[in-house]
Amino acid sequence: MQNTGKTLVIGASTKEDRYSNQCVKLLREHNIETIALGNKAGIIEDVEVQTGRPAEANVQTVAIYLSAKNLESYEEYIINLKPERVLFPPGTENPAFYEKAKSCGIATEEACPLVMLKTGVY
Repeated sequence: MQNTGKTLVIGASTKEDRYSNQCVKLLREHNIETIALGNKAGIIEDVEVQTGRPAEANVQTVAIYLSAKNLESYEEYIINLKPERVLFPPGTENPAFYEKAKSCGIATEEACPLVMLKTGVY
């Protein structure tokens, strides 16, 4: 597993049963620097869930846990971060954003970060 940059989880929730929560925890278990953005501030393990759009550098991966409609307000933010890739777990598919990201040199994958981390292909 090769990851030198940070992962930004958008749609992070402090609710234990949410996949976004499990994703943040699993990223930290793999010692991946993690930034979490959500609707409500809080803490997941040692990661602060932020509610704004923090200026970040070296974001390698963005994991999306929002519907296409809810992602709209984050689209330009994501593009401006210039991540290498954006991951869309099942239920978050967003073909319109795939095209926008691709035109900016950002790879998109319909893939579950949880499965990727657990199988060593993250």
